Amino acid sequence: MSLAIHGLTKTFGEQVAVNDISFVATKGEVVGFLGPNGAGKSTTMKMITGYTMPGTGTIEVCGINVSASPLETKAKIGYLPESNALYPEMYVREYLNLVAGLHNINNKKDRIEE
Repeated sequence: MSLAIHGLTKTFGEQVAVNDISFVATKGEVVGFLGPNGAGKSTTMKMITGYTMPGTGTIEVCGINVSASPLETKAKIGYLPESNALYPEMYVREYLNLVAGLHNINNKKDRIEE
């Protein structure tokens, strides 16, 4: 998987959450995304995954423009947001199969084996 970000900016009203960032992460690289609270890490991740659209700039995941094809992009990556989406009464395998069913992933090999 590759990731290319160029001139990415996001504002909420007068508040600049992400200010003109650019970087490239290529296949096989392991990168960390570090910064203090309020630095824009979560906002950037939401833009990379297509959950929030950027104000300006471009994001490409595996050569796919996130703004133009957010669903195609989401199919290429996995993302666990900062809030834990698991139901405490479900095992991880049960939760993953539930989500696979909600997203119409019917191919057995693409689902978690019981």
